[in-house]
Amino acid sequence: MATAEAEIADRPADMAGNLTQPQRSQLTRSRVRAAWLFLAPMLVLLALVAGWPLFRTIWFSFTDANLSDLGSARFIGLENYLTYVDGEWYGVLADGEWWNAVWNTLKFSAISVTLETILGLIVALVLDASFKGRSLVRAAVLIPWAIPTIVSAKMWGWMMHDQFGILNHMLLGLGLISAPLAWTASPDLALTAVILVDVWKTTPFMALLILAALQMLPTDCYEAARVDGIHPVRVFFKVTLPLIKPALMVAVIFRLLDALRIFDLIYVLTSNSKDTMSMSVYARQQLVDFQAVGYGSAASTLLFLTVALCTVLYITFGRVRFEGR
Repeated sequence: MATAEAEIADRPADMAGNLTQPQRSQLTRSRVRAAWLFLAPMLVLLALVAGWPLFRTIWFSFTDANLSDLGSARFIGLENYLTYVDGEWYGVLADGEWWNAVWNTLKFSAISVTLETILGLIVALVLDASFKGRSLVRAAVLIPWAIPTIVSAKMWGWMMHDQFGILNHMLLGLGLISAPLAWTASPDLALTAVILVDVWKTTPFMALLILAALQMLPTDCYEAARVDGIHPVRVFFKVTLPLIKPALMVAVIFRLLDALRIFDLIYVLTSNSKDTMSMSVYARQQLVDFQAVGYGSAASTLLFLTVALCTVLYITFGRVRFEGR
Protein backbone atom coordinates (compact mmCIF):
# COMPACT_ATOMS: atom_id res chain seq x y z
CA MET A 1 0.00 0.00 0.00
CA ALA A 2 2.80 2.43 0.90
CA THR A 3 4.62 1.63 -2.38
CA ALA A 4 1.49 2.28 -4.43
CA GLU A 5 0.87 5.60 -2.71
CA ALA A 6 4.51 6.60 -3.21
CA GLU A 7 4.27 5.85 -6.94
CA ILE A 8 1.07 7.86 -7.18
CA ALA A 9 2.66 10.77 -5.34
CA ASP A 10 5.46 10.89 -7.93
CA ARG A 11 3.05 11.13 -10.85
CA PRO A 12 1.89 14.46 -12.26
CA ALA A 13 -1.40 15.79 -10.90
CA ASP A 14 -3.90 18.04 -12.62
CA MET A 15 -3.70 21.84 -12.63
CA ALA A 16 -5.63 22.08 -9.34
CA GLY A 17 -3.05 19.97 -7.56
CA ASN A 18 -5.47 17.03 -7.10
CA LEU A 19 -5.04 13.44 -8.18
CA THR A 20 -6.28 12.56 -11.64
CA GLN A 21 -9.02 9.96 -12.12
CA PRO A 22 -6.64 7.03 -12.92
CA GLN A 23 -4.55 7.92 -9.88
CA ARG A 24 -7.60 8.04 -7.63
CA SER A 25 -8.83 4.69 -8.99
CA GLN A 26 -5.46 3.03 -8.34
CA LEU A 27 -5.32 4.49 -4.83
CA THR A 28 -8.85 3.28 -4.12
CA ARG A 29 -8.04 -0.25 -5.30
CA SER A 30 -4.94 -0.27 -3.12
CA ARG A 31 -6.92 0.78 -0.08
CA VAL A 32 -9.62 -1.81 -0.77
CA ARG A 33 -7.01 -4.59 -0.96
CA ALA A 34 -5.49 -3.41 2.31
CA ALA A 35 -8.93 -3.31 3.95
CA TRP A 36 -9.70 -6.90 2.89
CA LEU A 37 -6.30 -7.99 4.15
CA PHE A 38 -7.02 -6.56 7.59
CA LEU A 39 -10.55 -8.01 7.62
CA ALA A 40 -9.50 -11.52 6.55
CA PRO A 41 -8.55 -12.86 10.05
CA MET A 42 -11.83 -11.57 11.52
CA LEU A 43 -13.88 -13.07 8.68
CA VAL A 44 -12.19 -16.46 9.08
CA LEU A 45 -12.82 -16.42 12.85
CA LEU A 46 -16.43 -15.36 12.30
CA ALA A 47 -16.96 -18.19 9.82
CA LEU A 48 -15.67 -20.71 12.37
CA VAL A 49 -17.56 -19.33 15.38
CA ALA A 50 -20.87 -18.39 13.71
CA GLY A 51 -20.90 -19.83 10.20
CA TRP A 52 -20.28 -23.48 11.10
CA PRO A 53 -22.99 -23.72 13.81
CA LEU A 54 -25.42 -21.98 11.46
CA PHE A 55 -24.61 -24.41 8.67
CA ARG A 56 -25.10 -27.39 11.02
CA THR A 57 -28.44 -26.02 12.21
CA ILE A 58 -29.67 -25.60 8.64
CA TRP A 59 -28.48 -29.11 7.79
CA PHE A 60 -30.24 -30.65 10.80
CA SER A 61 -33.46 -28.91 9.76
CA PHE A 62 -33.56 -31.20 6.71
CA THR A 63 -33.14 -34.36 8.80
CA ASP A 64 -35.07 -36.32 11.43
CA ALA A 65 -32.27 -35.85 13.97
CA ASN A 66 -33.08 -36.67 17.60
CA LEU A 67 -31.17 -35.39 20.60
CA SER A 68 -30.62 -38.89 21.96
CA ASP A 69 -29.06 -40.18 18.72
CA LEU A 70 -27.75 -37.50 16.37
CA GLY A 71 -25.60 -39.98 14.49
CA SER A 72 -28.59 -41.80 12.98
CA ALA A 73 -30.17 -38.71 11.45
CA ARG A 74 -31.69 -39.24 8.00
CA PHE A 75 -32.28 -36.66 5.30
CA ILE A 76 -36.02 -36.03 4.96
CA GLY A 77 -36.09 -32.86 2.87
CA LEU A 78 -38.65 -30.18 3.80
CA GLU A 79 -40.79 -32.39 6.05
CA ASN A 80 -39.83 -30.45 9.17
CA TYR A 81 -40.92 -27.22 7.51
CA LEU A 82 -44.11 -28.32 5.74
CA THR A 83 -45.43 -31.64 4.46
CA TYR A 84 -48.83 -33.01 3.40
CA VAL A 85 -49.70 -36.48 4.68
CA ASP A 86 -53.09 -38.21 4.56
CA GLY A 87 -55.01 -35.00 4.02
CA GLU A 88 -53.23 -33.10 6.80
CA TRP A 89 -50.44 -30.53 6.80
CA TYR A 90 -47.55 -31.12 9.19
CA GLY A 91 -44.37 -29.22 10.03
CA VAL A 92 -43.36 -25.99 11.68
CA LEU A 93 -45.22 -23.82 9.17
CA ALA A 94 -48.42 -25.78 9.83
CA ASP A 95 -48.14 -25.53 13.61
CA GLY A 96 -50.45 -22.98 15.22
CA GLU A 97 -48.11 -22.64 18.19
CA TRP A 98 -45.30 -21.55 15.86
CA TRP A 99 -47.42 -18.77 14.33
CA ASN A 100 -48.51 -17.73 17.81
CA ALA A 101 -44.81 -17.50 18.74
CA VAL A 102 -44.12 -15.44 15.59
CA TRP A 103 -46.91 -13.03 16.47
CA ASN A 104 -45.71 -12.73 20.08
CA THR A 105 -42.15 -12.06 18.91
CA LEU A 106 -43.13 -9.41 16.36
CA LYS A 107 -45.50 -7.73 18.80
CA PHE A 108 -42.91 -7.73 21.54
CA SER A 109 -40.20 -6.39 19.20
CA ALA A 110 -42.34 -3.62 17.72
CA ILE A 111 -43.64 -2.31 21.04
CA SER A 112 -40.45 -2.65 23.06
CA VAL A 113 -38.11 -1.19 20.42
CA THR A 114 -40.46 1.74 19.80
CA LEU A 115 -40.77 2.56 23.50
CA GLU A 116 -37.04 2.11 24.11
CA THR A 117 -36.17 4.39 21.19
CA ILE A 118 -38.50 7.16 22.35
CA LEU A 119 -37.52 6.91 26.01
CA GLY A 120 -33.84 6.47 25.13
CA LEU A 121 -33.95 9.63 23.03
CA ILE A 122 -35.55 11.58 25.88
CA VAL A 123 -33.00 10.28 28.39
CA ALA A 124 -30.11 11.05 26.02
CA LEU A 125 -31.33 14.63 25.53
CA VAL A 126 -31.53 15.09 29.30
CA LEU A 127 -28.06 13.63 29.86
CA ASP A 128 -26.63 15.76 27.07
CA ALA A 129 -27.62 18.95 28.90
CA SER A 130 -25.23 20.57 31.37
CA PHE A 131 -26.31 20.34 35.01
CA LYS A 132 -24.73 19.67 38.36
CA GLY A 133 -24.15 15.97 39.05
CA ARG A 134 -24.51 14.94 35.40
CA SER A 135 -21.75 12.32 35.65
CA LEU A 136 -23.45 10.65 38.61
CA VAL A 137 -26.81 10.60 36.82
CA ARG A 138 -25.21 9.07 33.72
CA ALA A 139 -23.69 6.28 35.78
CA ALA A 140 -26.98 5.64 37.61
CA VAL A 141 -28.96 5.45 34.36
CA LEU A 142 -26.73 2.62 33.09
CA ILE A 143 -27.36 0.38 36.12
CA PRO A 144 -30.42 -1.44 34.68
CA TRP A 145 -28.51 -2.24 31.50
CA ALA A 146 -25.48 -3.47 33.48
CA ILE A 147 -27.54 -5.96 35.49
CA PRO A 148 -27.54 -9.44 33.89
CA THR A 149 -30.83 -10.31 32.19
CA ILE A 150 -31.44 -13.38 34.34
CA VAL A 151 -30.97 -11.35 37.51
CA SER A 152 -33.30 -8.64 36.20
CA ALA A 153 -35.95 -11.20 35.27
CA LYS A 154 -35.79 -12.89 38.68
CA MET A 155 -35.89 -9.53 40.47
CA TRP A 156 -38.93 -8.36 38.51
CA GLY A 157 -40.56 -11.77 38.91
CA TRP A 158 -40.49 -11.29 42.68
CA MET A 159 -41.67 -7.69 42.40
CA MET A 160 -44.61 -8.77 40.20
CA HIS A 161 -45.68 -11.68 42.39
CA ASP A 162 -49.44 -11.60 42.87
CA GLN A 163 -49.29 -12.31 46.62
CA PHE A 164 -46.22 -10.58 48.06
CA GLY A 165 -44.92 -8.51 45.13
CA ILE A 166 -44.09 -4.89 45.87
CA LEU A 167 -45.59 -3.71 42.58
CA ASN A 168 -49.10 -4.86 43.55
CA HIS A 169 -48.56 -3.47 47.04
CA MET A 170 -47.75 -0.01 45.64
CA LEU A 171 -50.65 -0.02 43.16
CA LEU A 172 -53.09 -1.13 45.88
CA GLY A 173 -51.78 1.60 48.17
CA LEU A 174 -52.34 4.23 45.47
CA GLY A 175 -55.82 2.91 44.79
CA LEU A 176 -55.04 2.15 41.13
CA ILE A 177 -56.15 -1.49 41.43
CA SER A 178 -58.72 -3.17 43.66
CA ALA A 179 -57.14 -6.64 43.76
CA PRO A 180 -53.63 -8.05 43.23
CA LEU A 181 -52.73 -8.73 39.61
CA ALA A 182 -51.06 -11.92 38.41
CA TRP A 183 -48.65 -10.10 36.14
CA THR A 184 -46.73 -13.06 34.74
CA ALA A 185 -49.53 -15.65 34.94
CA SER A 186 -52.43 -13.74 33.42
CA PRO A 187 -52.88 -14.23 29.64
CA ASP A 188 -53.80 -10.56 29.31
CA LEU A 189 -50.87 -9.18 31.31
CA ALA A 190 -47.98 -11.62 30.76
CA LEU A 191 -46.66 -10.10 27.54
CA THR A 192 -47.17 -6.58 28.91
CA ALA A 193 -45.09 -7.52 31.95
CA VAL A 194 -42.29 -8.86 29.75
CA ILE A 195 -42.30 -5.68 27.64
CA LEU A 196 -42.23 -3.54 30.80
CA VAL A 197 -39.16 -5.34 32.14
CA ASP A 198 -37.41 -5.23 28.77
CA VAL A 199 -38.03 -1.50 28.39
CA TRP A 200 -36.71 -0.86 31.89
CA LYS A 201 -33.55 -2.83 31.20
CA THR A 202 -32.69 -1.83 27.62
CA THR A 203 -33.67 1.85 27.46
CA PRO A 204 -30.24 2.82 28.92
CA PHE A 205 -28.57 1.00 26.00
CA MET A 206 -30.49 3.10 23.49
CA ALA A 207 -29.81 6.23 25.51
CA LEU A 208 -26.08 5.50 25.54
CA LEU A 209 -25.86 5.11 21.75
CA ILE A 210 -27.98 8.20 21.10
CA LEU A 211 -26.00 10.22 23.65
CA ALA A 212 -22.77 9.34 21.84
CA ALA A 213 -24.29 10.69 18.61
CA LEU A 214 -25.51 13.87 20.32
CA GLN A 215 -22.07 14.66 21.70
CA MET A 216 -20.56 14.49 18.21
CA LEU A 217 -22.88 17.13 16.74
CA PRO A 218 -21.33 20.46 15.68
CA THR A 219 -22.12 23.33 18.03
CA ASP A 220 -22.13 26.06 15.38
CA CYS A 221 -25.60 24.97 14.13
CA TYR A 222 -27.09 25.45 17.58
CA GLU A 223 -25.32 28.76 18.11
CA ALA A 224 -26.73 30.06 14.83
CA ALA A 225 -30.22 28.83 15.76
CA ARG A 226 -29.96 30.51 19.16
CA VAL A 227 -28.90 33.80 17.58
CA ASP A 228 -31.80 33.61 15.11
CA GLY A 229 -34.23 32.95 17.96
CA ILE A 230 -35.49 29.60 16.60
CA HIS A 231 -37.63 27.61 19.04
CA PRO A 232 -35.78 24.63 20.61
CA VAL A 233 -38.49 22.18 19.51
CA ARG A 234 -38.06 23.24 15.89
CA VAL A 235 -34.28 23.01 16.25
CA PHE A 236 -34.67 19.43 17.47
CA PHE A 237 -36.80 18.30 14.53
CA LYS A 238 -34.96 20.30 11.86
CA VAL A 239 -31.35 20.01 13.05
CA THR A 240 -30.78 17.46 15.81
CA LEU A 241 -32.97 14.61 14.57
CA PRO A 242 -31.68 14.61 10.95
CA LEU A 243 -28.07 14.74 12.16
CA ILE A 244 -28.41 11.80 14.55
CA LYS A 245 -30.57 9.73 12.20
CA PRO A 246 -27.71 7.43 11.03
CA ALA A 247 -26.72 6.66 14.63
CA LEU A 248 -30.38 6.24 15.56
CA MET A 249 -30.84 3.72 12.76
CA VAL A 250 -27.85 1.72 13.96
CA ALA A 251 -29.21 1.70 17.51
CA VAL A 252 -32.66 0.57 16.36
CA ILE A 253 -31.17 -2.19 14.16
CA PHE A 254 -29.06 -3.51 17.05
CA ARG A 255 -32.04 -3.45 19.38
CA LEU A 256 -34.37 -5.00 16.80
CA LEU A 257 -31.98 -7.90 16.21
CA ASP A 258 -31.79 -8.51 19.95
CA ALA A 259 -35.56 -8.25 20.43
CA LEU A 260 -36.36 -10.72 17.67
CA ARG A 261 -34.07 -13.26 19.34
CA ILE A 262 -35.53 -12.72 22.82
CA PHE A 263 -35.34 -15.83 24.97
CA ASP A 264 -33.90 -15.49 28.46
CA LEU A 265 -36.20 -12.75 29.75
CA ILE A 266 -39.38 -14.47 28.54
CA TYR A 267 -38.27 -17.93 29.65
CA VAL A 268 -37.34 -16.86 33.18
CA LEU A 269 -40.46 -14.75 33.71
CA THR A 270 -43.10 -16.99 32.08
CA SER A 271 -41.30 -20.25 31.13
CA ASN A 272 -43.08 -22.07 28.25
CA SER A 273 -46.33 -20.09 28.50
CA LYS A 274 -48.10 -19.93 25.13
CA ASP A 275 -49.20 -16.37 25.88
CA THR A 276 -45.61 -15.07 25.73
CA MET A 277 -43.77 -17.82 23.83
CA SER A 278 -41.29 -16.33 21.37
CA MET A 279 -39.72 -18.05 18.38
CA SER A 280 -36.58 -18.75 20.40
CA VAL A 281 -38.57 -20.27 23.26
CA TYR A 282 -40.51 -22.40 20.76
CA ALA A 283 -37.28 -23.66 19.17
CA ARG A 284 -35.79 -24.40 22.58
CA GLN A 285 -38.89 -26.37 23.56
CA GLN A 286 -38.63 -28.55 20.45
CA LEU A 287 -34.88 -29.05 20.80
CA VAL A 288 -34.64 -29.72 24.54
CA ASP A 289 -38.03 -30.66 25.95
CA PHE A 290 -39.15 -32.77 22.99
CA GLN A 291 -35.57 -33.66 21.86
CA ALA A 292 -36.62 -33.14 18.22
CA VAL A 293 -33.37 -31.65 16.89
CA GLY A 294 -34.50 -31.66 13.28
CA TYR A 295 -37.84 -30.00 14.03
CA GLY A 296 -36.25 -27.50 16.41
CA SER A 297 -33.51 -26.72 13.90
CA ALA A 298 -36.19 -25.94 11.32
CA ALA A 299 -37.75 -23.48 13.77
CA SER A 300 -34.31 -21.97 14.47
CA THR A 301 -33.63 -21.59 10.75
CA LEU A 302 -36.95 -19.82 10.25
CA LEU A 303 -36.04 -17.52 13.13
CA PHE A 304 -32.73 -16.74 11.44
CA LEU A 305 -34.50 -15.97 8.16
CA THR A 306 -37.02 -13.73 9.95
CA VAL A 307 -34.25 -11.75 11.63
CA ALA A 308 -32.34 -11.43 8.34
CA LEU A 309 -35.47 -10.32 6.46
CA CYS A 310 -36.42 -7.69 9.04
CA THR A 311 -32.86 -6.35 9.03
CA VAL A 312 -32.69 -6.11 5.23
CA LEU A 313 -36.09 -4.43 5.01
CA TYR A 314 -35.24 -1.92 7.72
CA ILE A 315 -31.87 -1.03 6.20
CA THR A 316 -33.35 -0.78 2.68
CA PHE A 317 -36.31 1.43 3.55
CA GLY A 318 -34.27 3.41 6.05
CA ARG A 319 -31.66 4.18 3.38
CA VAL A 320 -34.34 5.23 0.91
CA ARG A 321 -35.89 7.65 3.40
CA PHE A 322 -32.51 9.00 4.42
CA GLU A 323 -31.31 9.60 0.87
CA GLY A 324 -34.63 10.99 -0.28
CA ARG A 325 -35.20 13.49 2.53
